Amino acid sequence: MSCQAATIHSAGNDLGAINERLDAHSAQQRVEWALGHLPGEHVLSSSFGIQAALMLHLVNSVAPGIPVIFIDTGYHFAETYRFADDLSERLNLNLKIFRAEISPAWQEARYGKRWEQGLAGINSYNRDNKVEPMQRALDELQVGSWFSGIRRGQSDTRKRVRWVDCQWQRYKIHPIADWTDRDVHRYLVRHGLPYHPLRDQGYVSVGDWHTTRALKDIAHPDQARFFGLTRECGLHATAGEGVES
Repeated sequence: MSCQAATIHSAGNDLGAINERLDAHSAQQRVEWALGHLPGEHVLSSSFGIQAALMLHLVNSVAPGIPVIFIDTGYHFAETYRFADDLSERLNLNLKIFRAEISPAWQEARYGKRWEQGLAGINSYNRDNKVEPMQRALDELQVGSWFSGIRRGQSDTRKRVRWVDCQWQRYKIHPIADWTDRDVHRYLVRHGLPYHPLRDQGYVSVGDWHTTRALKDIAHPDQARFFGLTRECGLHATAGEGVES
């Protein structure tokens, strides 16, 4: 059954009406509404990126112990792994780690360094190391609804993000879709939460080390990820289309 066809408990409206209603809610209220009205199991996905502490704190404060899905490609920065360890301990996260079924070393032996093989290679790498493990995580955890921290101001591909959408036959909730960088900063400061440590080295977005660049090393912020060939890794739908870090 697709998420459009599934029952929204106590809501009785389509996604358009729900999104319109949630316009007047705060981020915390959107989280609370989703937990009370959208089908479980509920999870939060996190890349442990630059501003990840915000959503990890926000959602875990409302739903302590909610499963947090982290996709480990084997190519994250050492700082990212340490950041994940630090936040997991600080926030008492229920971390669920998923990986590709074939190890990074075996993939390189079989395919070479796909991130050096143009857009087709990057897309193939992302499907095997990000999309497939995420879909497997959602299936194994029997997820009905999942929270994500993507925001409209992050890129052109996300400027139409809605509060609630459908992706892979599940509800996808974006409680901070309208937040600015200033909003994020204020929340982190107010709650004593850290940014990813690589932010101090000029990184505005952090993924795998082989396809992530600091601002000082590129001509335009669009080149910070995937050499500017794409802005998305496949984990997030093009907002409003009901389907695509």
